[in-house]
Amino acid sequence: MNHPESSYRAAKRYLQSWITIKSETKSIVLIVLGIFSASFGFKGFLLTNHFIDGGVTGISLLISETTKFPVSILIVLINIPFVIMSYFTLGKHFAFKTGFAIIGLGLCLAMVEFPNITNDKLLVAVFGGIFLGAGIGLTIRGGGVIDGTEVLAIYLSKKIGVTIGDIIIVVNIFIFGSAAFLLSIESALYSLITYFAASKFLDFLIDGIDEYVGVTIISSHSKEIQEMIVNTMGRGVTTYQGKKGIGKRGEREDIDIIYTVITRLEMNKLNVEIEKITPTAFVVMNSVKDTKGGMIKKKVHKY
Repeated sequence: MNHPESSYRAAKRYLQSWITIKSETKSIVLIVLGIFSASFGFKGFLLTNHFIDGGVTGISLLISETTKFPVSILIVLINIPFVIMSYFTLGKHFAFKTGFAIIGLGLCLAMVEFPNITNDKLLVAVFGGIFLGAGIGLTIRGGGVIDGTEVLAIYLSKKIGVTIGDIIIVVNIFIFGSAAFLLSIESALYSLITYFAASKFLDFLIDGIDEYVGVTIISSHSKEIQEMIVNTMGRGVTTYQGKKGIGKRGEREDIDIIYTVITRLEMNKLNVEIEKITPTAFVVMNSVKDTKGGMIKKKVHKY
């Protein structure tokens, strides 16, 4: 006869496995859709009209335009250091998804044919940026990236104390300045439109999530969630005591409220881990412009 506690643990493990499988399947689908959307933006609009974008993709397009080296290979090669960096900065799970997305993008650009949609420069700039932004956004929602610029920005922001936005701006000023010199001022200006279209559509697709997100969690499983944030997510956590609202019996029960700060790239993982513990947790997420100190530094584990 099975012990009730053993049956409960087995059911809980099954539920956690099912949540993981469902989440990973959704992530793969989102990343694949992101790959095809970005590839369509590249080959259907940008490449044939000699426009570029910001970030690592912009560097790859710029080098390809000036050297005629295949952009599909350049995107993979230039992103390799950032995939390695993401392993140490954001974890092996994120690095694996990022590597999968970048290699998939390179293969799609090399092997899949897309029609040239239009040669109208304004339409190319706007819609090329929209499809590229959609590709980046879908990949982020899947738990990875197809452009290593954000990984670099997160890494440098921790090392030298400047904001992620400032780092990305500096990188893109260099890219578009180079485009104006190597291609033409007109191409650089249209490429700026592409970059802004991609950025705005990316923000729209992921609901305007900023670089850092403050998360407040209210649940009767607060101890388990706190241990998960520290041990699994590797993030700092603050717990303060509150009271539940008046229930049906008129009582106000004490409860621990959890607060933590994560990067937007970790939101998918945090939601999945919370759901494994309890699907009924009340979670509130707020945009955080920037942070200073140890709030989002990973805990150093000693084995």
